[in-house]
Amino acid sequence: MKRSGLLPWFFWACFVPTAWSQQPSLQGPNDWSEFHRTNMMRWNYYENVLNVKNVGNLGMKWSTSLDRSVESSPAIVGGVVYIGGEDQSVYALNAATGAILWSYPTGWNVFSSPAVVNGVVYIGSGGPDMDALDADTGAPLWSFTTRTTQFASAPAVSNGIVYFGAGPPDPNVYALNASAGTKVWSYATQGYVQSSPAVANGIVYVGSSDNSLYALDARTGAKLWSYETGGGVYSSPAVDNGVVYFGSYDDNVYALDASTGTKKWSYQTGFFVTSSPAVAYGIVYVGSYDHNLYALDASTGAKLWSRDLGGQVESSPALANGVVYVGVGYPSFNVYALNAQTGEKLWTYTTELSVGSSPSVVNGVVYIGSDDGNVYAFGLKN
Repeated sequence: MKRSGLLPWFFWACFVPTAWSQQPSLQGPNDWSEFHRTNMMRWNYYENVLNVKNVGNLGMKWSTSLDRSVESSPAIVGGVVYIGGEDQSVYALNAATGAILWSYPTGWNVFSSPAVVNGVVYIGSGGPDMDALDADTGAPLWSFTTRTTQFASAPAVSNGIVYFGAGPPDPNVYALNASAGTKVWSYATQGYVQSSPAVANGIVYVGSSDNSLYALDARTGAKLWSYETGGGVYSSPAVDNGVVYFGSYDDNVYALDASTGTKKWSYQTGFFVTSSPAVAYGIVYVGSYDHNLYALDASTGAKLWSRDLGGQVESSPALANGVVYVGVGYPSFNVYALNAQTGEKLWTYTTELSVGSSPSVVNGVVYIGSDDGNVYAFGLKN
């Protein structure tokens, strides 16, 4: 494998503590509270159990069948896994055993991923509703009805506001009061919104099927700028160091100035990019339907490495302690752990069907759903 352009070993040895000090301390080492993990980069900088040396010893701790496909991505808070299923329910599972603590019937298939904040689970029902549930009991607290027939956008919660996009045929980005479920504002794009918003520095970044990424004022919903690509933007943006990263249906990964929307670089893959980037160590990690996971220099977009994983990479990677985790779809049906520096395959597990769910990694355990109807938890073998 070509090693020119890879970061020197001493950078990797000293990077993690420095980056840790620069990140917001919004959750602890045992939590992954929403799709972006609050830091907008799908990176758990607290993880210190799993690493490149021992991740090959992962084994299945438990699997829990939810009967139908699980494309929702798990949130883990306080020893509980929250996730949606295509059996028209939202679940809370014991993170240690996989036992079902409660389930809430939505009446619609649930593709959205939950956000869990201050004892409340926020999740799109799959149909028209954004629901707020009591995290301990699953009891409904409020429900906000949109015009969509298919929720895919995962909510982001910031400063008491829930932000999310509505699927077809409703072309809106919404901001709701997190306590009451009342609308604070909405912004209409020219297409439906299945991208999950990233909220950083008072700005909401979100993609639309109208081929554009939008930057909206988090308080008012006013458009600050938009950037048009050559295809629909279903990828959820990641924001780091004044740059917003995302993929597009035009086969490209983009990096834009977060303040102005000016393009800094783009990188063309071999097919659609709906996977959402994870950003860490100065590298952007993102999957493509061309079967590859890519590691791109965050400053220049230069390819550092790519790894053919044998199937469509719709799943969004997760970064933790020098390891990148990702699920793979048709025809591979695998979950992978790769060396984040080199792309070397360190571990794999084969499920029975595609893995479109995105992994979450906390306290030495990897959690992910699969189209085979199971939620999986992988930890080190005893």
